[in-house]
Amino acid sequence: MSTEPAAAEDPGAAAAEQTESPGAQDAAPEAPEGGAAAEGTGEGTDAGETKGESTELSETEAEIAAQRELRERIEQRKASKEGPIAAGTKLSGTAADLLAAVRAVESGEKPVASAFREPAPAPRRTAPSHAPEPVRPQQPAAVQAPGAQTLEAVGAVLAEGGAPAALAEPTATALGDGAEEQLRADPWQLLRVAGVRPEQADGFARALLGPECGPDDERRGRAVTVWLLEQAALAGHTALDAAALSAALGQRAVPDPDAAVQSAIAEGDALVFQDAVEGAEVPVQRSDEGAREGEGDAADEPERPVRILIGLERYALAEESLADGLARVINSRPKEEGPDSAADGWEAAAARASGSTAELIRAVAGHGLVLHSGGEEARAEPAALVAAASALGLRVCAAAHSADGRRRLTRAAGGADGATEDGTAVTVAGLLSGAEGPGRDADGALALDLLVVLDAPQLDVESAAMLVESLPDGVRLVLSGDPGVLWSAGPGRVFADLVAARCCPQIVSRTPDPGPIGELTSGIGIGELNQVEAPGKEVVLVPVRDAAEAIHRTVQLVADSVPRAIGVPAEQTQVITPGHGGAAGTRALNTALKERLNPGPGRFGGFDPADRVAHAPAAGRTTLGRVVRADAEGLHLECDGAPVVVPKERVEREVRHAWALTAHQAAGLRWPAVVVVLPGDAAQALTRPWVYTAFTRGERHLSVVQGVEQALPRAVAERLWKDRTTRLQTLLRPQVPAATG
Repeated sequence: MSTEPAAAEDPGAAAAEQTESPGAQDAAPEAPEGGAAAEGTGEGTDAGETKGESTELSETEAEIAAQRELRERIEQRKASKEGPIAAGTKLSGTAADLLAAVRAVESGEKPVASAFREPAPAPRRTAPSHAPEPVRPQQPAAVQAPGAQTLEAVGAVLAEGGAPAALAEPTATALGDGAEEQLRADPWQLLRVAGVRPEQADGFARALLGPECGPDDERRGRAVTVWLLEQAALAGHTALDAAALSAALGQRAVPDPDAAVQSAIAEGDALVFQDAVEGAEVPVQRSDEGAREGEGDAADEPERPVRILIGLERYALAEESLADGLARVINSRPKEEGPDSAADGWEAAAARASGSTAELIRAVAGHGLVLHSGGEEARAEPAALVAAASALGLRVCAAAHSADGRRRLTRAAGGADGATEDGTAVTVAGLLSGAEGPGRDADGALALDLLVVLDAPQLDVESAAMLVESLPDGVRLVLSGDPGVLWSAGPGRVFADLVAARCCPQIVSRTPDPGPIGELTSGIGIGELNQVEAPGKEVVLVPVRDAAEAIHRTVQLVADSVPRAIGVPAEQTQVITPGHGGAAGTRALNTALKERLNPGPGRFGGFDPADRVAHAPAAGRTTLGRVVRADAEGLHLECDGAPVVVPKERVEREVRHAWALTAHQAAGLRWPAVVVVLPGDAAQALTRPWVYTAFTRGERHLSVVQGVEQALPRAVAERLWKDRTTRLQTLLRPQVPAATG
């Protein structure tokens, strides 16, 4: 059985036990049909050298010297198969210093305590003392599609290696200029294309290189290392433990995993990090000999247990930028733009409120960063905070994960649906792009005094870093969300890491979600699956014997029973299931629901006008909408009220039917009625956060089509988070004081 997308099924991606998470199962892209080639590898050699002609003696000498250096490096790497690779020769700055420190610890030259020192924080931008006129940034230019000549050249190389022609456009996009030369020099670069798997890249390489292709090829080791780190990112990790990565490389027939990792680091494809270990449960790595005699005071320092982590640059730098930005927000004194008696104004606003709302207002009055936890009804508390801050004359903005979340925030504030003309309620994506919100000041920072982010558990490290880096000094930041829902589809667990770090005040709402659904999900949040009274059929359990019956009952509920008994039409009812594959995954359910609700030939790449669809231009970036039409330009959609055109060649990769979604696709969204489908083959995919997320998506009605029997209460009681390896807590620890509030 399989309820996961293809890219998350791979055992190597698990990296010993680190890479599986509910988010990865729902968000990972699928491998393209008809992959590059079959299993097995041959033998390989290093890429040949190229000589250039010159008309000047100095240039000729320089070329000869460069070739000599290149030959020496090649010989050193070949010789390194009998010894460790001298990694880090291409690194610079912090990465090079850190790698050198790791080597010093491993060799015993230095004790751990003296080898690693926390770097001084980088200087930060100082916000202007006045409030400049907001400016709107220009929209970034769209990524230029590869030209016809480039696609033709890449397609020729792919055809020579037996790869499908459909990979030409994504390959050219992923590799950039000179993609065809890169593929010929290193066929395993094909692994940089989303959905391509190592066995497919191996077949492609064997077809191009012939007998020179082999599993011990250094190029293969580097490419598989990067691929595993990408798979880990799809599963939510920002880095992997070095030992786990080596174990996963061994599962991928890389004969010398340590050499492959060091080669990837030396080439700048990956970065190495050392993190101090707080608890004994984390694997530790110590120097072999410890402190040596004659090293002064360092010899008396106790060794700190450390772990060595390997990560991709984009996520590592994003997490470090996020930590720096959060430390700046926490340590900066909040800036007042209102009346002289601002403190009295905050206290007066808190006095007019009550309960956890008053606590939230008082916490925000005196701190740069505040965390707020609560369910759907608790959204009224940050809404009240926004109103109070606006009344004090502060520039305020509240950002939600989706357009639906923005509408719900507006309702919580007492406004009409979609009443966001003043720019106060926005989406995170709209705020970052400049399409929504207050604009930016002359320094490029958001023109804000207070930013409230709803659905904060859905923030991945890259989005969070962009958001925090856009904040001016002296701003107040509130991150609010339900800690029981699934983490972000992208890498990281930002909200959970901040909660665990206890680096700022944390306000836990005492406002429960009402009704039978609220009672049911409150129990799930603490590990109890209770029976609840539902006189209005707010919660209905539908037992089924197999997947076929599950599909039949689901279609019946959506098309007939829920509209008739509850009064919610089919277009306002959402089906949620654990995965895309399987006998009752999203594919099978969407096929059955389309046949009943919007039958048609699917003449536009499988879609017809009025089909419900999910548009995902990138992993974890999904918006829901409907098909409008199709023409030579592509498939025309309407997503959250905005027109979207998907080029024909991208429709298969980016668009799915959306009568049925996974829980991660549904996170941050709500519908009047929800039907959760749990076929028998989905039992292993269930965790408490998954169940909590799926069951809390319904506002008025929840039907559970249940074929997993006792696996459901066991998952709620026993199966907690599938953990993610992240560094945010470690990065924050030396920069901010611990908070107990």
